[in-house]
Amino acid sequence: MKRLLSLFVISSLLFTPQANAVPKKPVVKPLTLLATVGSADEFAGLVVSGKTIVVYGNKGDKSFAKALDLTGKELWTLELDKASPSVATAATVDSSGNIWLAGSTSLARATPTPSPSASVLNPDKTIPIAEIFNADLDAFSLWSLNPTTQALAQYTLQLSAPILINSIAVAKNGITAVGSSGTIINADVAGGISKPIVIGTESTVFESVVKNTDGSLTVVGSSSETLGGKKLVGKVDGVIIKISKVGRLVSVVRSSEPKASRKWLSATNSFLLGGEVITGPKVESAVTKFSRTYVPSWTYRFASTGKTFTAGSSFAFFQSKGGITQLANWAPKNPQALLLSFDAQGVITAGYSAPAQQREVLGFFVSKDLGPLCITSSAETVSIYTLN
Repeated sequence: MKRLLSLFVISSLLFTPQANAVPKKPVVKPLTLLATVGSADEFAGLVVSGKTIVVYGNKGDKSFAKALDLTGKELWTLELDKASPSVATAATVDSSGNIWLAGSTSLARATPTPSPSASVLNPDKTIPIAEIFNADLDAFSLWSLNPTTQALAQYTLQLSAPILINSIAVAKNGITAVGSSGTIINADVAGGISKPIVIGTESTVFESVVKNTDGSLTVVGSSSETLGGKKLVGKVDGVIIKISKVGRLVSVVRSSEPKASRKWLSATNSFLLGGEVITGPKVESAVTKFSRTYVPSWTYRFASTGKTFTAGSSFAFFQSKGGITQLANWAPKNPQALLLSFDAQGVITAGYSAPAQQREVLGFFVSKDLGPLCITSSAETVSIYTLN
């Protein structure tokens, strides 16, 4: 009897239930190239309506939108403002599949200045921001685009000074765009644009906006000035700001790292935020899940080139430049685009990488029909990668 009992105890020790076993580290898998979409100099972003990919951007002093099928074949292209110089810098899709784009234009409708006879040498063909975003672009522009019929409508509002729009969000209660100089602009779905709300000065930049179900807004970005009574802690602080549905400042949450330059670059409806942290020579991507009251649930720091995009409650996309202990096979020699997925507790469940020649992450979009789309650029072109 004692012998049988001993054998039972030994068997119990040898055959531990799988649920108690140490989970295996995820193996990073390659992303799959879906399509290439042109030059990085002209690319501003993309959105998806159904199975149509709509790329928007700026060529010279003109903004455009073009539709692609899943092979990258161009279906149509539109100039967004035929009468004036303009830039399109943010876009989103509403529940009906209509695309809303935001940017800047000039209501002066001035005649373009003739090009000088002597051209400046520019072998890399770069387009400095100053050349496409200038003092003439001092009006906010909102475009509504039906990707099926290509019906296009434009709505504008003269501003006191130019701003750069970084993000736009749409819901049943309207549209909100945010950008430089602490600017928040609301509009209704009929194109009626309200007077801008300004929080701070040029020392505050808003990078992303979430329209909350109660009509309030969550706006994230960076600031090096006092906001809502909350003083600067680091060199530049990442900020999370709540605005009531009537446009009043409700709360300000600042990062609390002395000597650091921080900014939140992306935010989702589930409050998964991605940002950049620079402390001396060290650059990191911050990925943090917040509660509805802006309390951190879990957070990560990854060595990176800084730019970080989040989507939904479980994805972060950035240019990784160091090993990650939670992954089985990740130690890039050079910065490489990496997509991570997380579970509800913040555990890394999967990783996917783009080829090493992709030098920069440009954006990240999750489509109901196409799934996650990772946008990167090489020296020559912009590429879209998927998980399939």
